[in-house]
Amino acid sequence: MTKKHTVPALPPAEEAARYLENAREILSNKAGKEDGLYKDVKYVKMASGTAYSAALLILDEYLRQKEGLKFTKPSSIEDYTARIRKYDKKLLKLLAAVYDELHIVGYYHGTRSVDTIQTGLKNVKQMLTYI
Repeated sequence: MTKKHTVPALPPAEEAARYLENAREILSNKAGKEDGLYKDVKYVKMASGTAYSAALLILDEYLRQKEGLKFTKPSSIEDYTARIRKYDKKLLKLLAAVYDELHIVGYYHGTRSVDTIQTGLKNVKQMLTYI
């Protein structure tokens, strides 16, 4: 029988920041840049997914703080947007931007655009200020 090494759970803001830092490390260490484009789409997709996960952690904590005991984890982007819309329009705009930049363009389409991905990462960092 082996012992499982468990890491103490970090507060949500620290965990989201850790995800965001991991995404930056993937991009800087593995994706490679040339002429404003990433060289390896595989790592762009990986980093985009990681950064988008950070955004979802932030949104979950934000909703948890706003809704208290009534909080349940949203099950779709539509659920996130409907619930965030009730509380903060600026955060809603950030969510829409991050969804497009990181989830759709970065993760699904695998853009090579450094500007697009960097804008998405900056938007996630701005979302961190909400929790």
